Amino acid sequence: MSEPKNLLPWASPRDENAPKIDTSIPHSARVYDYWLGGKDNFEADRRVAEAAKTASPGIVQGARDNRAFLGRAVKYIAEQGITQFLDIGTGIPTQGNTHEVAQQVNPAARIAYVDNDPIVMTHARALLRSTRQGRTTYVEADLRDPRSIIDHPEIKGVIDFSEPLALVIVGTLMFINDKEDPLGLVRQFTEALVPGSYFAVSHVTADFFPKTIADAADAYNSDALGFTPRTKDQISQYFTGFELAEPGLVALATWRSDEDPALLSQRIHGAYGAVGRKS
Repeated sequence: MSEPKNLLPWASPRDENAPKIDTSIPHSARVYDYWLGGKDNFEADRRVAEAAKTASPGIVQGARDNRAFLGRAVKYIAEQGITQFLDIGTGIPTQGNTHEVAQQVNPAARIAYVDNDPIVMTHARALLRSTRQGRTTYVEADLRDPRSIIDHPEIKGVIDFSEPLALVIVGTLMFINDKEDPLGLVRQFTEALVPGSYFAVSHVTADFFPKTIADAADAYNSDALGFTPRTKDQISQYFTGFELAEPGLVALATWRSDEDPALLSQRIHGAYGAVGRKS
């Protein structure tokens, strides 16, 4: 097997323990970072990000809406008394990370972050600092292997699956293609949750603007990244066994938003968001 073409400085081939990161291959977390105005992205990521932005100019606002939804969802769940959060598909740290929002509500909140990009984990370990009362951990693992996450000793050291918790999968499931059975993967996670647990999801859809989102998906998929918009009916299946919090599964930017409804009505809505409580 050949070495990756463009290794980052800390990923020397001579260091077997260092993450081997091929920056010539785009990654969804780094594309998202670029749209949010971050600096932890590379030429391959920027190429995909710009192509998708050209196809769908509202995609940058969509990324910001997704980040804002994460904050609102985590705040709502923490206010319901949940003190532990499993955040899968963490993304590169920026403002309003899950632990920051949750620990503002309860400084003793515990958060386990999971992502499959070594760059994300490098930044997470360096930047994401818990309160003294709470705890955080950061695990490199893949959503496509639920047991590797649920059974991970570092996660079990922070998250107690015998107590209610919040499962957060925001802006991630659209990167799982249909052959990989996203619904089956989600159910492996949700079946591990006890009643009283919460589940927060955001997911891209073409329901509102079919051509715009289809063009963005085509641009995104043209460079090694898989991106599958899904319908409201498909996304609602993730919440089987959960009671949705008001206002239900709705356009992402509108979920418990304080923005002016007139401004929201002008938005190119390209995603759904919802939070559910397990019965």
